[in-house]
Amino acid sequence: MAGGVRRWLAVSWSVLRRVGSTIANSWRRRLQFRVVASTLLLGLLVVVLLGAYLYRAIGSSLENDRIRASQSEAQSLTTTAQANFDSAVATDVNSLYSVAQTLVQGQLVPPGADQTRYVILTRAIDNTSTAVLGTMGSPGVSSDVVTDSIRRAVSADPTRQQTQIVQFHDPQTDSDVPAVVVGSQVQVPIVGAYDLFFIFPMRAETATLQHISRSFSVGGLILVLLVGAIAWVVARQVVVPVRRASAVAERLAAGNLNERMPARGHDELALLAKSFNAMADSLQTQIHQLEGLSRVQQRFVSDVSHELRTPLTTIRMAADLIFDAREQFGAGVARSAELLHTELDRFEDLLADLLEISRFDAGAAALDTDPTDLAVLARKVVDGAASLAEVRGSKVTVTVEKSDRSTIAEVDPRRVERILRNLVVNAIEHGEGRRVTVTLAGNDDAVAVVVADRGVGLRPGEASLVFNRFWRADPARTRTTGGTGLGLAISLEDARLHDGWLQAWGEPGVGARFRLTVPKRVGEPIGVSPFRSVRRVPSEWRRDGAGSRPASSARCPVRRSRAGWPRDDAPSRPRRCRGRRRRGRRGLQRARDVVPGPAGARRQRCEHRAPAVRAARPAARRGARGHHPGLPAGRHGE
Repeated sequence: MAGGVRRWLAVSWSVLRRVGSTIANSWRRRLQFRVVASTLLLGLLVVVLLGAYLYRAIGSSLENDRIRASQSEAQSLTTTAQANFDSAVATDVNSLYSVAQTLVQGQLVPPGADQTRYVILTRAIDNTSTAVLGTMGSPGVSSDVVTDSIRRAVSADPTRQQTQIVQFHDPQTDSDVPAVVVGSQVQVPIVGAYDLFFIFPMRAETATLQHISRSFSVGGLILVLLVGAIAWVVARQVVVPVRRASAVAERLAAGNLNERMPARGHDELALLAKSFNAMADSLQTQIHQLEGLSRVQQRFVSDVSHELRTPLTTIRMAADLIFDAREQFGAGVARSAELLHTELDRFEDLLADLLEISRFDAGAAALDTDPTDLAVLARKVVDGAASLAEVRGSKVTVTVEKSDRSTIAEVDPRRVERILRNLVVNAIEHGEGRRVTVTLAGNDDAVAVVVADRGVGLRPGEASLVFNRFWRADPARTRTTGGTGLGLAISLEDARLHDGWLQAWGEPGVGARFRLTVPKRVGEPIGVSPFRSVRRVPSEWRRDGAGSRPASSARCPVRRSRAGWPRDDAPSRPRRCRGRRRRGRRGLQRARDVVPGPAGARRQRCEHRAPAVRAARPAARRGARGHHPGLPAGRHGE
C-alpha cells in the first residue's frame, strides 16, 4: 500500500514538473502565450473581486429587506398577542395555558402549509412570579434557537423589539439556513412577563444568493474566456507580423537578399514593414557593391600575380646569372647579388601564396583526397624543418598517442602537409630555442594534430588575429625564415576546405598550441576532437631552467557546455569560464581570447594571473635563457 502511494506521488510529481516546465518554456519563448495568460489571470482576478463585491452587496440588501419586513410583521403579531392575553378570561394557570397554546400554535403562525415563520413563548429572565406557564412554541422548533443574548436584550428594554440573525435548522427543508429572530415582551395575566419570539427563515433569500452565485461563476468564467479569446486575437494581430519579420530577417541573414516584408495599411506595423524593407534594400545595395569590390579585388590580385610571373621569370634568370658569377665581383656587388637572390625567393613565395588566396576567395580551391597517414606527414615535415630547428636550437619531437584508433584520414596530402609545415616552422620560429612537440591522436570520426611550443606565446585576443592575412603581433619583429605573412591564413582555409578545425591557444611567456582536426572520411562532420581540450597549459610547459611556475597562477579549465559538447569543440555560443580564486590573491584579471572554431564558431577563454606572477616571469626567462632585452617578442601569421 505504501509503495503504491509512493509510486502515485512520484508519477504525479513527474507530471506536474513536465506541465510546469512546458508552461514556463511557453511563458519565456512565446509573446502571444504571455499576453493571453496575463489577460486571463488579470481578468479572472477582476471577475472574482467584482463578483465578491456584488455578492456581498446583494446579500446585505436582501438581509436588510428581510429584517425590516420581519420587524414589521412581528410588531403586528405582538400587538395581536398582547390584545388576546388582555381579553382572556382565565382564573388559573391551566386555563391560561390553553389560551397561550391556542395563540402560539394557531393565531400567530401562518395557516396551512405556509411555514414562513415560527413562534416561541418563553418566561422572561427577570420574571419573579411564582406561577409558571412554561415554554411553548411551534411544532418542530426547539427553543435553543433563541440565544441568551437576545433574551437579555429583551429583558433590558421590554418596550422595544430586539433582532438577531442566527443559524436555524429549518424543519421544512431539514437544513440549516439563516433566520431573523425578532423578540419582544408581553404581559400575561397571573404569570407575569413572557418573551415572545418570531423566527423568520431566510429560505428565499438564500436561494436567491445561491442562484446569483452560480450565475456569477458561470458568467464570470464565460467572460474570462471571451476576454482571453479577444486577447489571443489582438496579440495574434501583433505577433504574426513580428514572426514574419523574424522569418524574413532569418532568410536575409541566410543570404536571400530579395526577401521583403508585406506592407499593408498605414498603421505602426505597416510603418515597421516599410522601414524594414528600406533597410533591406540599403543592405542589399551595399552588399552588392561590396561583392563587386571584392570581385574586382580578387581579379586584381589574381591578374597582378599572373602578370608579375613573366617579368619575375626574366628577373630570376638574370639574377641567377649574377648570383652564379658573384665571386667575380667585388664584395659589395656580391653581397647585393646574394640579397637579390634571397628576396626573389621570397617574392616568388609571396606570389604563390597570393594566387592560392585568390583561389580560396574565388571558391575555385578543390580537394584531391587520398587516404593518408598524418603521422607519416608530420614526420616528413619535421625532417624537412630539421635544419631550421638546428639553427634555432629547438628540438622537435613527434608523438602518436597510444590508441586503437589510427591516424589515417581521407585528406589532400599537399594541403595538410602545407598546414603542418606552417605550424611547425612557426613553432620553431617563435619557440625561442625551446622544445617543440607534435602530438597526433585519432578517434572514430577525426584525426587531430597538436603543435606546441614554449616560446613567446599569445596575448589575450591574439588567438583569432593570428589567422588574419599579414597580421603580426609585433610589427618590429623581423621575419627570419622568409615568411610571407599568409601561411596561417592559407592553413585556416585549407582546414576549412577539409571541413576541419584549426584552433589556437596560448599564454604570454608560456607558449602556444595549435590544433588541427580533420575528419577521417570526406563529408562526415566532426563530433569530438581526439584532443578534447588543449587550453590548459600542462605543467611540463614550464621553461627549462626557470623553475616551477608560481602557485598563484591558477589555471582556468573551460567546463563542458550544456549541450554535452567537449570543452573546446562545441560549435555553440561562447561559454564563460570561472577562474578559481585563491586566498590572498590580488589583482585578479580576466581576459577573453576568441579563437576560430568549427564552421566559423567563436570560442572564449579566460586567463587569471596575479601582477606578481606577471612581473616574475620576465626575470625567470632572462635568468634561464639569457634573454636579450633588445630583442622584441611577438608572433605573426607566417
